[in-house]
Amino acid sequence: MSEKKQYIYRVTEKDNVATALEDLEPGIAWINGAGDKKSVNCLETVMSGHKVALQFIEKGTPIVKYGTVIGEAIADIPEGSWVHLQNMKSLYDARSSTLDIHTGAPSDTQYI
Repeated sequence: MSEKKQYIYRVTEKDNVATALEDLEPGIAWINGAGDKKSVNCLETVMSGHKVALQFIEKGTPIVKYGTVIGEAIADIPEGSWVHLQNMKSLYDARSSTLDIHTGAPSDTQYI
């Protein structure tokens, strides 16, 4: 568990995810930005710029960021979890749900 202060950012009160403002370790992450919720218990390591669930998100539920739907949960996502390609799919591009979760590299392209 992290004892350092670490921060995430919630753009609007409607968002069910927030963005990591730094690399996060398991432990309390303080929420800057919109809404009354002040913190979330981060359950796992989350890279800077990635999303953290602010509440339990049930499979099939829209992922909301910027006050708009950006994707859909493809698995139940516990509060405080990393939200990325392993548990959500983008509604912008069908191909994005097949990208490598660490590198973002497409799995359907062979590089030479």
